[in-house]
Amino acid sequence: MSKPQVLVAVKTFSDVVDRLRPHFDVETHDTDQPLSQEELIRRLQGKAGVYISGSNKIDAALLAACPDLRAICTMAVGYNNIDVPACTARSVLVSNAPDVLTETTADFGFALMMATARRITESEQFLRRGEWKHWSVTLFAGADIHGATLGVLGMGRIGAAIARRGHLGFGMPVLYHNRSRLPAAQEAPLGAQWVEKDELLRRADHLVIVVPYSPSSHHMVAERELALMKPTATLTNIARGGVVDDAALARALQAGQLAAAGLDVFEGEPQVHPALLACSNVVLTPHIASATVATRRAMSHLAVDNLIAALTGGTPPTALNPEVLKS
Repeated sequence: MSKPQVLVAVKTFSDVVDRLRPHFDVETHDTDQPLSQEELIRRLQGKAGVYISGSNKIDAALLAACPDLRAICTMAVGYNNIDVPACTARSVLVSNAPDVLTETTADFGFALMMATARRITESEQFLRRGEWKHWSVTLFAGADIHGATLGVLGMGRIGAAIARRGHLGFGMPVLYHNRSRLPAAQEAPLGAQWVEKDELLRRADHLVIVVPYSPSSHHMVAERELALMKPTATLTNIARGGVVDDAALARALQAGQLAAAGLDVFEGEPQVHPALLACSNVVLTPHIASATVATRRAMSHLAVDNLIAALTGGTPPTALNPEVLKS
């Protein structure tokens, strides 16, 4: 009896891929260049399952063209690149990789916020250009982190981990906004206070955005919202591109409406809005918040766990639509 066929559509750790081979006939993608949509559809013909990342788009058209597909397992925590309702309608299991990247991503988010507030990238570039000739009182004077008000937009797992770092490590008062308030027992250890979004924007010295992307969160922070922020404030986005209006952010940075921004995600990435590239008061990183070897390995292993379980009669540990297993 032949094994089910699966596609690993992302170049990843070879020993992780090897875990699939006893169960499946495995086809791999061995370059870092993402597959085009046409090539992804072609290579999914006859495949029962696919291991993907956030770079691969799964929509209704792909599902219609790949009728053998039964499981889609992403190594990312975000899944706005996957049409989950369309998958559910076709009884295709979808899973993601939450939890394993929470602490690493929170580390990075906090580091990006600090680099932004203390003008680290800007000052390093100044030094590398050979422009540092003497010390001065105001040379790259930035903003304090300790004791400043931390604003968290999206108090999920990662938002809570960032709040914990700010509250316990830096004595920061923590304000947050979610669609719904956390129970008091969860707020207390974080020193966190729920406020309306506009109040959060007005009061935060350092705003960190950690909301998932959806149509309802598209441009959640745009021109109106940026105008509410203090001119001394910083904005850090480790959520998803599209949550912030990048063009409006660039205008705010250039006009001095906002002191600085730190961005790990962008609209239309890997393209970055040219106006952001022209800003000196922005720290830019290429979507690497979860990029430690240990965390990327954990994400990869969890995607494999889900794929094996989904296609061998098990229970995928982090299924997004487990109801399809009963259909």
